[in-house]
Amino acid sequence: MSPFIIPVLGISCGLVAIIGGVFVKPWFAYRHRQLEIEGDKVAEKAAQYAAQTERLEQRVRVLERIVTDRGIDVADEIEKLRDEPSPLN
Repeated sequence: MSPFIIPVLGISCGLVAIIGGVFVKPWFAYRHRQLEIEGDKVAEKAAQYAAQTERLEQRVRVLERIVTDRGIDVADEIEKLRDEPSPLN
């Protein structure tokens, strides 16, 4: 075994540690920040979808109430509209 291998390996380990500290650590910090921003965007989208879903559920509740309260009247009104000639014709 060559007597120069140990110093070369020692220097190589030092260089790897320096390169890791200079390049890898900032890259991890950058990636962490990038994922935080992406997570915030996803949370905001989820909140928007939840609000939209709530609005749609409220509209469906109103429609259900209208149909159940005046179901027969609404059916009669729809049938009357079908019987009337269209003003476009």
